[in-house]
Amino acid sequence: MDNQDITPQGEEQNQTPQQPQENLSTNENINFENRIDLSELQQGVELIKNEISKVIVGQKGMIDMLIASLLANGHSLIEGVPGVAKTISAKLLAKALKIDFSRIQFTPDLMPSDILGTSVFDMKTSEFEFKKGPIFSNMILIDEINRAPAKTQAALFEVMEERQITMDGNKYLMDLPFIVLATQNPVEQEGTYRLPEAQLDRFLFKIEIDYPNLDEEVEIINREQNLRGSDKTSKITSHLSKANVKKFQDLVTQIQIEPNLVSYIANIIVNTRSNPFLYLGASPRASIAILQASKAFAAMSGRDFVTPEDIKRSAVPVLQHRVIVTPEREMEGVTTKQIIKQIIETVEIPR
Repeated sequence: MDNQDITPQGEEQNQTPQQPQENLSTNENINFENRIDLSELQQGVELIKNEISKVIVGQKGMIDMLIASLLANGHSLIEGVPGVAKTISAKLLAKALKIDFSRIQFTPDLMPSDILGTSVFDMKTSEFEFKKGPIFSNMILIDEINRAPAKTQAALFEVMEERQITMDGNKYLMDLPFIVLATQNPVEQEGTYRLPEAQLDRFLFKIEIDYPNLDEEVEIINREQNLRGSDKTSKITSHLSKANVKKFQDLVTQIQIEPNLVSYIANIIVNTRSNPFLYLGASPRASIAILQASKAFAAMSGRDFVTPEDIKRSAVPVLQHRVIVTPEREMEGVTTKQIIKQIIETVEIPR
């Protein structure tokens, strides 16, 4: 299906062909003076990448998106078959930061109170006292998020969107930064529950992890041999504090974007709603997600302005879990990623 043209019939005449690639990139010989000092942010990003690469072989795209998710103050859903370093990658990112980390293993019998906390009666004071659950941390790793039933998954709705929970009429705020990284296995479906669209929409990215290539596989085996049973995370050094992360997140919000690029994002989103191959299009939250993600990618590249390439880079991981293919096209093997790429190719790129 990769080579199949999935452009809806009758719409070819209204589509503007993609501009030549050379018009998209900025001339590397031109020096721009940033209005925002991003040197500290870039240095911090490199430190994190270097620490993670001590353990993880390859997977540069995944690492970039995890860091972009952190900078954009968004949550990420990591999908891949067992054994491709989904869980360890999230743990390494947390260890490279001087922030609190909590891991929750989702199971079919997990209850909302096991995540959020519960009120316990104190015999001494004759009052109920709220005992905070593992969700009260800075970075939360939810392993196999699709193994918990809908009732437990729904417990995450408020905390992921508003960074707070409401229990017994009381509101409890999360300590910032607050980032949720969730993993799921796309192959094994026995004993799993499909994530509702409302929850998927709260994830900034869906990060798909592929198998390593031959050279990377050899390097993975050699590194495991050299470890000789020692802890993989023992070599990781923590660098960035909560204050650093918050400062970088504030810098990302100041990245500039031209009005024509805002329209470019809107055109991509509107096209998902009118595409006959999609049963469900993207919501306005997806527009905001692309905006935030493109700013993060721009900052990671050392630019204080967004380019069309930043938006194109953000579109697939932001949209692929928010739109739904029609049943007819799904039976034909058409994927959301294919349709999104087709939409990006047909939307005119601003000059």
